[in-house]
Amino acid sequence: MNKNDLIGAVADSSGLSKSDASGAVEGVFDAITKALSSGDEVRLVGFGTFSVAKRKASTGRNPRTGEPMTIKASNQPKFKAGKGLKDAVN
Repeated sequence: MNKNDLIGAVADSSGLSKSDASGAVEGVFDAITKALSSGDEVRLVGFGTFSVAKRKASTGRNPRTGEPMTIKASNQPKFKAGKGLKDAVN
């Protein structure tokens, strides 16, 4: 399922027009993105939790030359599925 499929599914299940459903889906994505970029978690009970994981700086190797290189520290978005989602899938 891609983004357009998701918008279509939201429109069908909620009775909204596709443009209204698109705005709703975009709004949810924007709210989650803003919360994560400010360092907050987004907990959706029964669905899952979006959070930010901090990765430490490390040393790696350039695959072409084999030279050691430094990989800088970064923040990575993370999702942990909730019990309701896990039960629905299994």
